[in-house]
Amino acid sequence: MPDAPDQIVTPTDDSVADYWSEFVAATGVTGEPLDVWAFGDTPALADKLAELVLTGPKRATAGLLADFEHDEEPLPVVGGHNVVHWGDGRPAMILATTDVRVGPLSSVDAQFAWDEGEGDRSLEWWLATHEAFFRRRCEDLGIAFDPDIAVVFERFDLVWPR
Repeated sequence: MPDAPDQIVTPTDDSVADYWSEFVAATGVTGEPLDVWAFGDTPALADKLAELVLTGPKRATAGLLADFEHDEEPLPVVGGHNVVHWGDGRPAMILATTDVRVGPLSSVDAQFAWDEGEGDRSLEWWLATHEAFFRRRCEDLGIAFDPDIAVVFERFDLVWPR
């Protein structure tokens, strides 16, 4: 359970296993999910971004490499599957990674901003919003923000629910 209402709830192992089993039974995909995570850093943001995936425009995401390293999470891999959950911990979807690139924040381009499906989908909006988000994350991690900070840029397909 979260300590405060602004913390994302981690799903139970059983809820993830049940969700994954349903996906496997329906699709024949084998193996296990690479990772289980939520978008953003608050339940409201997690839910808002998950909705953008489920309704169609969001097909990319970006996160600080430092977050992956701090949390000892695996980097996404092309073909890997991830269970994404709502802010309250309920599994929401399964994504299959189609492209991964690690590069400086300053290397993001207009197409990636469009593919993220957020705001007005412009590069300017994307940079302003993500810089603010990444500054918060850097503060939480106790590291300095830099416009060339390493970012994991990921594209994905929604594979479950269909």
